[in-house]
Amino acid sequence: MPWRETLLMDQRVQFIADYQRDVFDLAGLARRYGISRKTAYKWLDRYETGGPAGLADRSRRPRQSPHAIGPAVVTALLDVRRHHPTWGAKKLLKVVATRHPSGTLPARSTVCDLRDRAGLVTARRRRHVPPHPGHPLVPMTAPNGTWTADFKGQFKTRDGLYGSPLTIVDGCSRYLLACQGLLSTAIATAKPVFLRLFQEYGLPQIIRTDNGVPFATTALGRLSTLSVWWIRLGILPELIAPASPQQNGRHERMHRTLKAEATRPPSGNLQ
Repeated sequence: MPWRETLLMDQRVQFIADYQRDVFDLAGLARRYGISRKTAYKWLDRYETGGPAGLADRSRRPRQSPHAIGPAVVTALLDVRRHHPTWGAKKLLKVVATRHPSGTLPARSTVCDLRDRAGLVTARRRRHVPPHPGHPLVPMTAPNGTWTADFKGQFKTRDGLYGSPLTIVDGCSRYLLACQGLLSTAIATAKPVFLRLFQEYGLPQIIRTDNGVPFATTALGRLSTLSVWWIRLGILPELIAPASPQQNGRHERMHRTLKAEATRPPSGNLQ
């Protein structure tokens, strides 16, 4: 007759009553109620010290928690998060560590829980990801194997001009090689940026882009003047499928952070 949760208190009271009638010895009574002798002694001791109220369940929370986060550290983490709502747990811990060098810092997962409980995380609806319409893209497994490039829209600076940031990233390491504000997306402005990177970092094997200017055209093979120059240098241009930014997801994720961190307030100029 194991103790069920719904009758737990009644079972314990009945157990004490049967014990007090001295009908069974303790071992036999424990077997009758389906509990161990250790458990039987525990409830007898609690009844003797606390009466019937002592038979109620007690909190299993530890009396002391040596790894508990100090309230000052919790407050600092949440304050930094409120001022920088796009920062993740790793960056929050790094900032707070400089402000509280003697404090015990929690794990990154604990910081994520703190953000969730404080309501500082905005839930995003996941988009349906359609299957790849063609051949799979080359996996990015080594640095300088594949670069990804794109223009991050147009942004108006405080001097009244519109600029188009050209961003170039190493696909494997996700290292931002360049984020250059340009007045247009023409090849005349984009080519010098690539030339400077080739001289500084060497030539990648592949450059992955979308189908916009100046990376592609409607000509044969969708080749542009810029992509033909890459081919002559031994670089393979790799185009994602039209209207499929998820195929360049790492780059798009970087663009989201760039927009959140570097556009409000706008810069005075493109320099």
